[in-house]
Amino acid sequence: MGEGTATADLDTALEKHRTELTGYCYRMLGSSFEAEDAVQDTLVRAWRAYDKFEGRSSLRSWLYRIATNVCLDMLTASGKRARPMDLTEATPLARAALSPRPDHTWLEPVPDARVLPTVQDPAEAAVARESIRLAFMAALQQLPPKQRAVLILREVLAWRASEVAELLDTTVASVNSALQRARATLAERADAGDDAAVSDPLDEEQQRLLERYVKAFEGYDMTALTALLHEDAVMTMPPFDLWLRGPADITGFMSTIGASCAGSRLVPVQVNGLPGFAHYKPDPEKGGFSPWAVQALEISAGRITGFHCFLDTARWFPLFDLPLHLEAEADESEERG
Repeated sequence: MGEGTATADLDTALEKHRTELTGYCYRMLGSSFEAEDAVQDTLVRAWRAYDKFEGRSSLRSWLYRIATNVCLDMLTASGKRARPMDLTEATPLARAALSPRPDHTWLEPVPDARVLPTVQDPAEAAVARESIRLAFMAALQQLPPKQRAVLILREVLAWRASEVAELLDTTVASVNSALQRARATLAERADAGDDAAVSDPLDEEQQRLLERYVKAFEGYDMTALTALLHEDAVMTMPPFDLWLRGPADITGFMSTIGASCAGSRLVPVQVNGLPGFAHYKPDPEKGGFSPWAVQALEISAGRITGFHCFLDTARWFPLFDLPLHLEAEADESEERG
């Protein structure tokens, strides 16, 4: 009885840290699925080694040490994740072609709820949300693994240099040096904070912008959509390496190669600290709507600056706890009849 209670208590104590550890591993790895695997590995290792945990540090610090080692091991076996614009130049619409690359190429989307623990401090919550946005995540991928860990622990999680040095078995001077180099690398990437203009929660202007976006997209009104896009707006569609810049090429693509998306439905989601939507396309065989993509929108100065569509319904929709079919609304069925 006593041993069973102790086991249950340990399971509960470990489980309390799952969300924040998933956020840490996601920032380290750039993959939502690899992050969940890393956390599961971390908790299993902690459970097995708990009798050797002597309490010299907090349980949380000990778990972060294990998680860091798990992530560093995983990063030696895989390359850095990227967005399409990190790999190629923008493609003019006239040369647009859909060429997929392997899944492990891409920075993956993540539901906010899986990586952002509830915190009371609004400033702390804002930092956490900004640190999972796509531009910042892509910038993190440019850092060597240990610099990445130092930056996340110091800048995002607000650990002291001495705590990070202890976790990494190094010196405070080494931690400070790694942080300086990491900051310099991020400073070179001008877009690392481009999407920080998104308010949390969204302000009235941003809410209206999203409402207009949904109306334009579901109505497939390219004139209305053009009015919502920044002149330098970009559109990406992983796993395809194609990306487009500017309203003319984006709407031109949507009305030609992407024309089958006409008549779609959008369901709001929270993705990477950004407003987003689950995109369902009309399903001519079953009726209603079937999953197509998870969209993440970057907003600045009253316009959409980034329109990122993560295709691959077999992975993303279950991850976001989204239904795999939407029924047609009654009035639509009557119209067809």
